[in-house]
Amino acid sequence: MEHGDHGIRGADPQLINEDLAPVTGACKGWSYYSVFAMWMSDVHSVGGYTFAASLFLLGLSGWQVLAALVIGISVVNILMNWIGKPSQQHGIPFPVMARVSLGVMGANFAAVIRGVVGIVWYGVQTYFASKAVATLVLVFFPGAAALHDTSFLRLDLLGWACFLFMWFFQLLIFQRGMEAIRKFIDFCGPAVYVVMFLLMGWIIWKAGWSLDLTLSDKTLTGTEAWFAMGNAILLVVSYFAALLLNFGDFSRYARTERDMKIGNFLGLPVNFILFAIIVVVVTSGSAKVFGHMIMDPIEIVSKIDNKWAVVLGSLTFIVATMGINIVANFVSPAFDIANLFPKHISFKKGGLIASILAVCVCPWIFVDSPKAITVFVSVFGAVLAPMFGVMVADFYLLKKQVVDVEQLYTMAPNGRYNYDGGWNKVGLTALGLASVIAIGWEFAAQLFHVIPENNFGWFIGAIAGAVIYMAMMRGAKRV
Repeated sequence: MEHGDHGIRGADPQLINEDLAPVTGACKGWSYYSVFAMWMSDVHSVGGYTFAASLFLLGLSGWQVLAALVIGISVVNILMNWIGKPSQQHGIPFPVMARVSLGVMGANFAAVIRGVVGIVWYGVQTYFASKAVATLVLVFFPGAAALHDTSFLRLDLLGWACFLFMWFFQLLIFQRGMEAIRKFIDFCGPAVYVVMFLLMGWIIWKAGWSLDLTLSDKTLTGTEAWFAMGNAILLVVSYFAALLLNFGDFSRYARTERDMKIGNFLGLPVNFILFAIIVVVVTSGSAKVFGHMIMDPIEIVSKIDNKWAVVLGSLTFIVATMGINIVANFVSPAFDIANLFPKHISFKKGGLIASILAVCVCPWIFVDSPKAITVFVSVFGAVLAPMFGVMVADFYLLKKQVVDVEQLYTMAPNGRYNYDGGWNKVGLTALGLASVIAIGWEFAAQLFHVIPENNFGWFIGAIAGAVIYMAMMRGAKRV
């Protein structure tokens, strides 16, 4: 291979294409605002709103939910800076960065895990957006309600029509590439804020300008309240578990590390706290206005007695959910699938494959209730956490923040990241052991109930991944 092949001397075609090569120069054009807007798009979604509102089910008051959200997102901000730094420095996406710890071929395993989770979440968020489309359809065509009477695979015909419409509409945007995606998410976040503030104002007005922030039927003791808040904090971290792996897919485009950190601070603690306040106020207000707590913002919008207000609200949540699907659930699987077969699959082709698979998983089955969402978030957080622990421990503690970028694209037997024929068997074994611990913990708590129900899976998995990986790598004298 020549040096001109994507700028990497001796790069193996099995490991590189235009989308996986390091981003340099003018291509690293994301300012702090672009990173900030990315997080606005990620947070401002129907799924994000429903998740935050579902924390009330833990028995917490509005103030306790808000406190848990603030603490949880502050932890997420620190972790994002850790995982984003190496990709920002070297311009490489998550599946390429994973080669440092798992080997140039072993990284495919991590990419598949992240890709599967992204595909499922992509389908889930598309389903959430399709509910807003259904609301719009019923506003203008009430007769379409008859489609509710026929269902297939636990989704009625109106749901199927709206789901497939959203699936196709998103695909048109996604196929235009990363620059079009950046421009779209720059627009999404601010647009959603306008409607969210209007919705909050409407709820407060309808509630008579007074709210009761104690909504739960449960009465928690001091210890129980602290335990529930701990669960809520860890659920926030688990909610971001997917991007805690592949934030590098975006930070690689940031101009400087400072741009990345400022964008993260504005987009995570500042933005998320403001969003959390809106969620707490609107959810609390819904209990007073409608007689029961409503956790789905689309359902609240559908109850507004003004057709055009319903249209505006529904369109906004459609845009919002498209934003998070781009950020969290499309870009990563697209890169991950491209990483498996770089010679044959580009970023766009990878995205097309991911979107097709998202339909096949029937995502509405995973999130048919607020409780199902918290379990879904917690379990998938445990699945992804060990990989985060492995990558962070490897980069900061074992490799001392040194990455040889050219060696990430070579299959040479003496390559820095070749390990055992391209696979770091020691690292993969450590990852497997940590995954068994994390997933076993979640199943014991959520499914078999042999231990008190909790959401500690992400932290247990991340810590187990880091500790076991470091111990086994040093034991094998691999640094």
